[in-house]
Amino acid sequence: MDNPIDNYWKIRLTELKNALEGNNFDVFLAENAIEAKTIVLEKIIPAIKPKSISWGGSITFGATGLYDILTNDPDIEVIDTYDKNITPEENLERRRRSLLVDLFLAGTNAVTETGKLVNLDMIGNRIAGITFGPKNVIIFIGRNKIVPDLEGAMFRIKDYAAPVNTMRLDKKTPCAKTSFCEMCKSPDRICNTWTITEKSFPKGRVKVVLINEELGF
Repeated sequence: MDNPIDNYWKIRLTELKNALEGNNFDVFLAENAIEAKTIVLEKIIPAIKPKSISWGGSITFGATGLYDILTNDPDIEVIDTYDKNITPEENLERRRRSLLVDLFLAGTNAVTETGKLVNLDMIGNRIAGITFGPKNVIIFIGRNKIVPDLEGAMFRIKDYAAPVNTMRLDKKTPCAKTSFCEMCKSPDRICNTWTITEKSFPKGRVKVVLINEELGF
């Protein structure tokens, strides 16, 4: 067989797409981050016509290049929580306002083979936007986020995604030094609130873009 690795991932992603659709998510397949951007700009946004947009923290979303495009769209109100030129107080207020937009974009920490999204947040604005508030949500998922089950999702998050993110954010937590979850009580702890999204409600509110690349943490 030619290209067995490509064939492997096409099968895995197609099976995951079917599982997610069975859980009432709208699902799109993209070969890479560039195609994911095209899907959002040419399929999702024209269909829902959002007047306001915001996002939660996501390396995968950043990889698509959508941030620069959307922040320069004169027809859309952007509540930019990535703006580094504002005070922490203003940033927090924008995160609060982002929960009432027409379209919220984010990533996920893990997705199970049965089509459940699993996330762990520090502040909670990302998971809050996913679960309730914004009229529509887009979740970008690289193939490296796929795990067998909830136990695998939680292990992946606590023993990989969280330590890597504390390093990325220069947090003063034990895992930033050891690379392992130490069940810490640090003021900088980023592991505070879990969510498991088993189904999209209403049906199709959450749209998932599965990307056939390893993206994000």
